[in-house]
Amino acid sequence: MARLAGKVAIVTGATSGLGAASALRMAEEGAAVLVTGRDEGRGAEVVESIAAAGGAARFRPLDVTEEAAWQATVESVVAEHGRLDILFNNAGITRAEPIADVSLETWRQIMAVNADGVFLGTRSAIPAMRDSGGGSIINMSSVLGLVGTANLAAYTASKGAVRYFTKCVALECARDGSGVRVNSIHPAFIHTPMMDETATRMFGDAAAGPEEFGKLHPIGRVGEPNDIANGVVYLASDESKFVTGTELVIDGGYTAE
Repeated sequence: MARLAGKVAIVTGATSGLGAASALRMAEEGAAVLVTGRDEGRGAEVVESIAAAGGAARFRPLDVTEEAAWQATVESVVAEHGRLDILFNNAGITRAEPIADVSLETWRQIMAVNADGVFLGTRSAIPAMRDSGGGSIINMSSVLGLVGTANLAAYTASKGAVRYFTKCVALECARDGSGVRVNSIHPAFIHTPMMDETATRMFGDAAAGPEEFGKLHPIGRVGEPNDIANGVVYLASDESKFVTGTELVIDGGYTAE
């Protein structure tokens, strides 16, 4: 079933991990997808995977912290397709270290990508979506946008910012008649390159990640990228037409305890 047939999507941080998986799933469901990121080689590989599966996609470089780049990206999509229906603000970075070791530079870098990038993308997409008759903005937060944890203060703060930013914009869009819905998605630990990087920093070995992080989830394991990608498709589709300003938590029970 083509749940996103006729829709046009932008996915940030789509060259690997959750972004790549979500871009592929949206294309499988009929969306034309703009794959964005900073690694052109990996972006081309994602586009090739989508094409091999029968989907439609192209790659465009995008630094989500650059205001002008965002405006140009949205304009390019509208010029090519005449509309914009879906934005998945997925790009994000993390760094695990005690607060005493967090430099101001690291703090600002994490905030720039994880929070400023979501702000810039959302602000850029809304006018195009309004002209298209509505749309769905999905902002990547985290279970750490709902609860705290040690040694990830900057990342956790950025994801909390995304959660509440999402609610504010959702209310504005719900009341202005734009037809734009805005929701946040909150994964627990998912087996991606970002998780491997965090495991290396925390345990000294990426291979320890699935076992060590799996212990944090009542379900007994970490998630897989498609566990999140399927949730993204739901929020992007008309199946969620009455859903806005809320959190989709996909966490193996992490926040239930």
